[in-house]
Amino acid sequence: MAGIILRRCVSRTLLSASGAKGIRIRGTSRYHWTTLRRTVTTGGAAFLLGFPTLSCLGYEAYHRVQSSAVVHALEKEEVLEQADYLYSCAETEKLYQLLLQYKDSDDAEFLWRLARASRDLSELPNMEDGRKKQLVFEGFEYAKKALEKDEKCFAAHKWYAVCLSDVGEYEGVKVKIGNSYIIREHLEKAIELNPKDATSLHILGYWCFTFAELPWYQRKVAAVIFSSPPTSTYEEALAFFLKAEEVDPNFYSKNLLMLGKTYMGMKDKQKALLYLTKAKEYPAHTLEDKEVHKEAVDLLKKLG
Repeated sequence: MAGIILRRCVSRTLLSASGAKGIRIRGTSRYHWTTLRRTVTTGGAAFLLGFPTLSCLGYEAYHRVQSSAVVHALEKEEVLEQADYLYSCAETEKLYQLLLQYKDSDDAEFLWRLARASRDLSELPNMEDGRKKQLVFEGFEYAKKALEKDEKCFAAHKWYAVCLSDVGEYEGVKVKIGNSYIIREHLEKAIELNPKDATSLHILGYWCFTFAELPWYQRKVAAVIFSSPPTSTYEEALAFFLKAEEVDPNFYSKNLLMLGKTYMGMKDKQKALLYLTKAKEYPAHTLEDKEVHKEAVDLLKKLG
């Protein structure tokens, strides 16, 4: 139900950060994460650069972070650049270890990145359940701290919302539904602070879509727990998905897929076909892109 709203939505390809110089980091323009797996947080199409394509500068930068003595000597901007570089290369474990050195920092820029890295690490294949849960709650605490240190940081609000959704998976239906209100508030704040962040728009659109298509029996369950459970419409979801495309066209295969699914929910077959076809033809650079391709193909078959 509500607890899985952001689980799939925020994947490694979807949440980005400020990019390392000389390369386009997945999500630089759309996610300051800067999302969606960990999908993420990630420029144009959740594209990950592998080591064989590293530039000389990138290769040097990678080796610089291997020495903790050197890392501690770097200025904030340089450390963040190294972190974003490792993020762009999907070096999740190395990124986590780098940022963990700044877990007691009072700087939100370190903390929200550490929240993201903790979440990404928890999503790696074959992660042991106990360790996964530990990382999920750890990530939430870092996001919470980032928000406490700088409530004007849009990425802190975004990652707080995402991590709160993750934590809800362990706390039961009542808590998950209650958290949904808070999740929306922080996503709206992230968008207010940075209207050009396409992934925040996408995630909020996904939130709306989830409640718009909630089955009637689940609505009744939610109504028993809350007098006014979260609600939304396909029209509202559509507005956010379209705005995300306007901000950063073709930035994410999942956004195209969700546009297609939203139009299906609105019984607009022509536009559904248009966006599902775009999702199907989107270059599959990540595992999530491949999953999107498969779902788009299946939906197109159903539409005939």
